[in-house]
Amino acid sequence: MTAAPTPTELADLAESIATEAAALAARRRAEGVEVADRKSSIADVVTAADREVEALVHDRIRAARPDDGFFGEETGAAPGTSGLTWVVDPIDGTVNYLYGSPQYAVSIGVVRGEPDPAVWEPVAGVVVAPATGDVYRAVAGETATRNGTPIAVSEPASLGETLVATGFGYTADRRREQVAVLTGLLGEVRDIRRAGSAALDCCAVGAGIVDAYYERGINPWDMAAGSIVAASAGAVVTTWEAGGTRSFLFAAPTIAAPLEALVRAAEAGVLGD
Repeated sequence: MTAAPTPTELADLAESIATEAAALAARRRAEGVEVADRKSSIADVVTAADREVEALVHDRIRAARPDDGFFGEETGAAPGTSGLTWVVDPIDGTVNYLYGSPQYAVSIGVVRGEPDPAVWEPVAGVVVAPATGDVYRAVAGETATRNGTPIAVSEPASLGETLVATGFGYTADRRREQVAVLTGLLGEVRDIRRAGSAALDCCAVGAGIVDAYYERGINPWDMAAGSIVAASAGAVVTTWEAGGTRSFLFAAPTIAAPLEALVRAAEAGVLGD
């Protein structure tokens, strides 16, 4: 087994790999993107670049850390023996990527234990946005940064001053439920934003670009790195079961409790939980 690295060393490696992967994704975007496959629905697309970028990330991690586990969106889980797992979304925001929107990112999180947000111990996370050049980085329990500069969550004084990011699933039924839940929030918060990348939404909370991010049904690879960035920047990260899947809330501490109560009430009204 390879020697145990420090969390900072893992963050260094994640940043190096994510930066290389982001450059590859940007090159492929400039060359033109085509849909390679579809997953849960016609809207849930995979590009050849998703697969190519994940293969690069996997190869770099395997070369540097052969005993670690790997859990990627495109290739699934490969258990390791070190107790560490790399949770990877090669291109988070694939539909944005397909359309040429800058809101997409390479997301690499390192966790200890099973690659499940309910049980894992966060270690380090890096999110790189190729189109903007932004690099979000965090070691759990330490200060999160954007492009090397420390970031921190906002301090909204009330729900009425709270800007909430959200996202939607790919199946029609899930989307209808999500929109119905949001109608219970719209009259109580400042506004809703939908950017299309869970990883960047988490980082936006950490950087104070939005005050909170809520979504039901996101996958571990969508939020592994971003959740570490958000928490390290001071966000309250809460999760609970709703409608047969898991809800996630990343929020500034000043409004985390009332926003959670509002979201849970809205979900209960729609989902009957």
